[in-house]
Amino acid sequence: MDLSSLMFPLLLVLLAVPLFLSARKQKRAVAEQQALLNSLEPGDRVMTTSGLYATVAGVDDDDNTIELEIADGVVTTWLRQAIREKVVVDTETDAVVDDVEDVDDVVDETADVDRAQQESKK
Repeated sequence: MDLSSLMFPLLLVLLAVPLFLSARKQKRAVAEQQALLNSLEPGDRVMTTSGLYATVAGVDDDDNTIELEIADGVVTTWLRQAIREKVVVDTETDAVVDDVEDVDDVVDETADVDRAQQESKK
């Protein structure tokens, strides 16, 4: 048995393995996207494929559509497939400062943390 007779099967294997792995990866991505679309409920914050951030106002399973509130009182209807991802809202960074004294306290605390970090590096 010579080397040239083994080259063709080896070449086929080298080409088939990446194709197989790529197909599995794509199938998993489609399944994850479908699970996301099925899990949407009113009140969820989402981003569409066009980059629009909105809140889910309603879901219609019969028409495969979803109603998105893009501003207070402005509700639009989209296909479910237009949703790219759920957006996680970070409530800690959305804190509102009530008055100037609170701002000064936050600035002082930040300066203390910066000083402590600089001292720990020395």
